[in-house]
Amino acid sequence: MYGIAVDCMNVAERNAAARARLKAHYDALGAGQDGEAWYEDPAYDDLIAHGCFENAGHVVEIGCGTGRFADRLFKDHLAAESVYYGLDLSPVMVGLTRDRLVPYAARCAVEQGDAVAGLALGDRTADRVVMAFVLDLLTVEEAQTVLAEARRVLVSDGLLCVASLDRGQALGPRLRSFGWSVIHRFAPLKVGGCRPLILPATLGSGWSIKKYVRRSISNCAIASVCAQPFFGPQEDLCGNVKHF
Repeated sequence: MYGIAVDCMNVAERNAAARARLKAHYDALGAGQDGEAWYEDPAYDDLIAHGCFENAGHVVEIGCGTGRFADRLFKDHLAAESVYYGLDLSPVMVGLTRDRLVPYAARCAVEQGDAVAGLALGDRTADRVVMAFVLDLLTVEEAQTVLAEARRVLVSDGLLCVASLDRGQALGPRLRSFGWSVIHRFAPLKVGGCRPLILPATLGSGWSIKKYVRRSISNCAIASVCAQPFFGPQEDLCGNVKHF
């Protein structure tokens, strides 16, 4: 029993150290994160196309980065009364998002924090929870913790909108994804801490997937999912009740 307790403590310490290194990496990267727009923006396109943000009164974004996605939502997709809450591990990213969202300051709050430690939000208070290129930064256990928090704060007909690197379908993207995974295993910060995932498997059985899109951008495989949490009888996006 003592050995198991020590091992669990070591795992927790290793994970905490890894997250500290990740925070330092993104603090140093800062506005340079927007250089990844070439593959991130197509994933944002898919989330916007299928996330029905025009019907969302309260949007939560975990891992808000430089605020590029939030700015796009405010400019073109959110209703005039909609509000936004952003969270990021990096205080530098929080500052960049706050600066970007100054025109919408009365309708948004952006905070530094760790979603793995929990969200400072009430149960069933969010219409959308967005995580773009966040789950692929987390361990399996951390991802499940954050997904449980997303489930807790979402209303019953709310949507989880997630994007990540994907393992690819065609040969070129699959080879690039394999190489990315190998680098991540031995030097994760060389690839920004991200690794390719299969999103439906990561989400697990507690979610009803409404849309799953996989695509390749210059042989970089990405994927997006819009999903509802299981709470018993649900309404689909058109208001029709479904029983699962």
